Order: sequence, then C-alpha cells, then structure tokens
Amino acid sequence: MLDSILLLFNLGTGEIIVIVLVILLLFGGKKIPELMKGVGKGVKSFKQGLNEVEDEIKKASDDDTKGKSASNPADK
Repeated sequence: MLDSILLLFNLGTGEIIVIVLVILLLFGGKKIPELMKGVGKGVKSFKQGLNEVEDEIKKASDDDTKGKSASNPADK
C-alpha cells in the first residue's frame, strides 16, 4: 500500500526524509503517535463510509432489478 501511495505522489527517498524531518520538527517525537492514531481513525472512518455507500448502491441496484422484473414478467 505504501508503494502505491509513493507512486501516486511520485516521491523519492530524499523527499520522504525531508517530509519526515519536517513532521518531527512541527509535532515533536511525543505528538507523532497521537497524530498517527488520529490519521488511523480517519482512514478507518473513511473506509467505513465507502463501504456503506457501496452497500447502498448495491441495494438500490438490486431493488431496481427486482422492481423491473416484478412489474414486467415478460423480461424474464
């Protein structure tokens, strides 16, 4: 997964090191675990939302398909 993120932003090793150093300077070593915990919760919430949307789309699609079949028996 990290590889796909790096390819998305086309970051090299040097850029990653600079970003990590800037994060360390901004937040300090003690704040980083809290920051990562927050990021993890955000990603989890985002994935959960995507799954809910996918489920709703599938349900609507299934309901639509069932509705067409029930209203027009000739489609079978």
